[in-house]
Amino acid sequence: MTHAELSAIDACVFDAYGTLFDVGSAAKRCADALGAKADALAAQWRTSQLQYTWLRSLMGRHADFWQVTGEALDFAMDALGIADAALKKRLMDLYLELSAYPDAAVVLAALRRAKRPAAILSNGTPKMLAAAVKSAGLGALLDPVLSVEEVGLYKPHPRVYQLAVDRLGIKPDHICFVSSNGWDVAGASAFGFKAVWVNRAGAKTERLPARPITQINRLDELSALLGI
Repeated sequence: MTHAELSAIDACVFDAYGTLFDVGSAAKRCADALGAKADALAAQWRTSQLQYTWLRSLMGRHADFWQVTGEALDFAMDALGIADAALKKRLMDLYLELSAYPDAAVVLAALRRAKRPAAILSNGTPKMLAAAVKSAGLGALLDPVLSVEEVGLYKPHPRVYQLAVDRLGIKPDHICFVSSNGWDVAGASAFGFKAVWVNRAGAKTERLPARPITQINRLDELSALLGI
């Protein structure tokens, strides 16, 4: 069954990290070295990574996502008492090859068959995104892949979401924005997108000024909502 508010959608824009790509997969693939600390490292790394993007934007001290990701990893390793330069390099290298969620290719292929543009709008640098898309084999299903580096700010700043409007040439209320991050969905909805929350973890709804029009548990549930 289609969702009424998605009936006029002309394109879908996806967040990358946590939505199409599993941000915990790098730590999982280093479980041999991290042992029982793997899950804790993945969680702290992600938390600090996001916090640093927001704080840098507020401070007016932008650094690209590769640097921020490295600094967040430094903090996470320090917090867990891990001092291992070789392991840090291994983790960072793996961040360029994050595993895609199995349902990502399914929904992107459905959009391609329906001739609906599918784009990425991400905090990642162009190099990081190109590497992740290539590693996951999703390149033929995505166009365009947009990075916040074009504006030098991080989501959820409105100027970031405007990138998708400008590049696609489609009004915000005709774009479906899809993210697994509640704060990102709130930002996209406040901007004017029809935002869908992929709530993989069963999290509670953020208490922010705007909310998604609906939530799903998996990306492949989006096809039915769009009627494709």
